[in-house]
Amino acid sequence: MNTRIPALSVAASLALSLASVAHAQVSADVVKVGLLIDMSGSYSDLAGPGSVVAGRMAVEDFGGKVLGKPIELVVADSQNKADIASTKAREWFDTGNVDAILDLVPTNVALAVMDVAAQKNKIAVVVGSASTPITNEKCTPTSMHWMYDTYSSSIGVGRALAKKGNDSWFFITADYAFGKALEKDVSDVVTASGGKVVGAVRHPLNTQDFSSVLLQAQSSKAKVVGLANAGGDAVNAIKQASEFGLTRNQIVAPLLLFISDVHSLGLPASQGLFLTEGFYWDQNEQTRAWSKRFFEKHKRMPTMAQAGVYSAVTHYLKSVKAAGTDSTDAVLKKMRETPVHDVVIPNGKIREDGRLVHDMLLLQVKKPGESKAPWDYYHVRDVIPGDQAFKPLSQSTCPLVKK
Repeated sequence: MNTRIPALSVAASLALSLASVAHAQVSADVVKVGLLIDMSGSYSDLAGPGSVVAGRMAVEDFGGKVLGKPIELVVADSQNKADIASTKAREWFDTGNVDAILDLVPTNVALAVMDVAAQKNKIAVVVGSASTPITNEKCTPTSMHWMYDTYSSSIGVGRALAKKGNDSWFFITADYAFGKALEKDVSDVVTASGGKVVGAVRHPLNTQDFSSVLLQAQSSKAKVVGLANAGGDAVNAIKQASEFGLTRNQIVAPLLLFISDVHSLGLPASQGLFLTEGFYWDQNEQTRAWSKRFFEKHKRMPTMAQAGVYSAVTHYLKSVKAAGTDSTDAVLKKMRETPVHDVVIPNGKIREDGRLVHDMLLLQVKKPGESKAPWDYYHVRDVIPGDQAFKPLSQSTCPLVKK
């Protein structure tokens, strides 16, 4: 005797089966994101605890789950050391069920973790580091560069000052990959604009006394003293340049400055400075609303690096959902083919070299009398379209780029 199985039961069984398959494709029944961050060193103000806040906000805004599975955010301090970062990355990938690692400041940490992620076929999203080799000769199939780089940071400031006839430059440069890359990118902009570089001096990370290098910059007679450094080094150099009297006859141009740095310096010391950023909290109603939420949690407005962590985590989770799995290859495919759209990056696209291309802002620090409220620090002088803000793909040395 034949027994007919009701169609409804078949459909229900099929739905349950498909749901089980989808759930089974989430490794260890959790989507786990790692943040490797400078939590207490030179870059902790621009990234650090604020990046953790931003990452948690992204998870919260996603509802805490994806594909029916919980999202977990784990955090470790890289201490700005490549060996510590790579060891932690291996541990997370091998035994910690971490699917992707983000932030990765400074450059030595970023490059070390990118290498481990490529070996393990895991995702690395660089947010807080700026060196262009990340998407050029050091690019990997599993890494992306999110918010800014030395090229995008230099292009706005370099061109703006060149247009005003400031055609001779001297560089004060952090003596590691990031600083050297920043100096090179700005030098290229200066020479392409008809200017010249008259000299440069290098300093180690976490320099406290800039008097000797400032004396060399002053002796150069260059119209512009470019600061190819960041974080505490940039803040110290700007403060001491003002105290040294350098700013009376020369323009001090910080080439990678964050709103946290301006806050530390104060408007009297930083007024008039030009800088390029990928996010400013006071851009529009959406950025103000999101930044107010961030401020309530962190008691400071977000830097572009911290905002970038929110954007990167959000896009990663969207891609996991779209892929129906946390499998690296499937998620990478979705990340690259899906436009980046969120409160931080409203219109972005990830290129084949891993570079996220989006608009950048040319900003100028307000005078004290122009600021109407706390953290009201910038005039937006220009919006630099993404295809102009980042190095053209035709100039890329990334081996993944088809020529």
